[in-house]
Amino acid sequence: MATQVIRRRFTVNEYYLMAQAGILHEDDRVELLEGEIVEMAAIGSRHAACVNRLNRILSEGLGSRAIISVQNPVRLGEHSEPQPDLTLLRPRPDFYSESHPESADVMLLVEVADTSEDYDREVKMPLYARYGITEAWLVDLSSRSIEMYRDPVLEGYRDIQLAMPGCSIAPQAFPDLELVVEKVFG
Repeated sequence: MATQVIRRRFTVNEYYLMAQAGILHEDDRVELLEGEIVEMAAIGSRHAACVNRLNRILSEGLGSRAIISVQNPVRLGEHSEPQPDLTLLRPRPDFYSESHPESADVMLLVEVADTSEDYDREVKMPLYARYGITEAWLVDLSSRSIEMYRDPVLEGYRDIQLAMPGCSIAPQAFPDLELVVEKVFG
């Protein structure tokens, strides 16, 4: 008779207790996804440059209309706290010092992928949809394209569009903020 493997999912609170106990360290590149502690890929120079470029473009275009959060946690329920590359958050006077943002606070979430595009597409995007993130972008450095995910349902996103160099795109929350795709890649 085969033994059934039972996985134990961690909660966000237990995840933080592991950090307080020294099991996880501040410099560990991990995030909590559906109760599992997942090691994140190292950030290469192309990845970092793209995040920095996006941060500048969005900062200049948005001013104080949104808080731009770079590689910081977003709490999604009891068992997930991913750290997307960039998140546009609803402005809040405390800048989220009282608690990490949740899905209702997110106006746009961006993942930049150099080597993790399949994982981001197959694991993270469905997770974001399940928690009602209204719009998420996957910036694929290999193909120099941006996948825009909109209209979330439990199974995933109903509207997925691909933008290539030569195209301009805008977040749904800020239709006046037009981004030229090739500028995102430099």
